[in-house]
Amino acid sequence: MAIHLPHIEDTDSMNYYPPKGDYETFVDEAHYEEKVREWGLSTTREVKKEFWFKEKTFQRLVTIKGYEVYGKTAEGNTIVIEFQDGNLSCIHPSYLKEMQSPSFGKASLTETTTIAVPVSDTKNSPTPKVEKSEPKQKAPAEKKEKPKKIELPEEKVHFTATVKQFAYTWNHFNEENDEVVVLENVVIEQDQPLELGLAWCSHSKTLKKFELSPGEALEFDGKIIKKKLAKGKDVEDDAFIIEEAVSYKLNNPSKIKKS
Repeated sequence: MAIHLPHIEDTDSMNYYPPKGDYETFVDEAHYEEKVREWGLSTTREVKKEFWFKEKTFQRLVTIKGYEVYGKTAEGNTIVIEFQDGNLSCIHPSYLKEMQSPSFGKASLTETTTIAVPVSDTKNSPTPKVEKSEPKQKAPAEKKEKPKKIELPEEKVHFTATVKQFAYTWNHFNEENDEVVVLENVVIEQDQPLELGLAWCSHSKTLKKFELSPGEALEFDGKIIKKKLAKGKDVEDDAFIIEEAVSYKLNNPSKIKKS
């Protein structure tokens, strides 16, 4: 059945939410495919290039130009889409995924045309204090010293690390297991080297070209964020990975060399 699309001028009432300043773009085709699959927007062998943006009175094809990161640990993504008229706007991955359903918007959309954007992080409301009676002459509890917070660089930096293992971790976007690489002895090489211990990254097509093996030492450039590795299984021996042990994720590794 043919889909009748309205003229461009019909979108004059739309509220666009363009990205605020610079946003992340894709390094190459492999990086694009990795992110689109991570967002659950394509499960086919060939990753889709166009997606439907739907409202109650029309639907349009859009392309993905890049993404923004948000959240205290920068683990959230907002997709930057481009309309056929050249306008850019931001939308949450899960909302764009819903729009690909044939039944989307048939009964629930409002008359006003808007584009969904992620709600910014809100502070937790303070819990009301409850006065508790304490035993008399109770010794004050010793204050535990908080671990020193590590300030992660926002820009690309140079790393050295060692391949620890390959693993599968569950991706709730596409409801499939994703293969990842767990690295140990991860160090940011700078004037004062910063030791991070364990980190992980997606076992992308780019990395697979290097045919990595556990125990191999690497150096590369990349970005790092604080994002725990979801509990998963080792590729080889089916052993569980401890979620708390891997707290950092490496994005877009490039200029990779085996030491």
